[in-house]
Amino acid sequence: MPYAAITYRVKPGCEDELAEVFAGFRRVDTPDMRDENGEAVGRLLGTAVFVKDEFMVRVIHYEGDFIAIARHMAAQQGVHNLEEKLGPYLTHRRPAGSPEEFKENFRNAMMRCISQLSVETHPAGS
Repeated sequence: MPYAAITYRVKPGCEDELAEVFAGFRRVDTPDMRDENGEAVGRLLGTAVFVKDEFMVRVIHYEGDFIAIARHMAAQQGVHNLEEKLGPYLTHRRPAGSPEEFKENFRNAMMRCISQLSVETHPAGS
């Protein structure tokens, strides 16, 4: 049940424009991630994006290896298109033209996870 959160610093007052950008987002081609040998290494379960004032956070719900998720997302044209469309609304533009730049930005923008709770980890659920 792991989650990851990616931060963006955005220009205040552009929440509606950001909502439009995400409304046209082309999803990844498959939620299932495989390594170079075709072995299953992860699965993208869902994403959510939140914005308030100058902060935007993208929450990613996944199973498996998060590095594989990032690698897969870095290869998706829809993700690169989204990053390009976000550019005018960011306070600091992050180069993401290549998979390497995208993965580096992804690592630098990840928030530190300090707690993840779920029904599976609840004492009454075991």
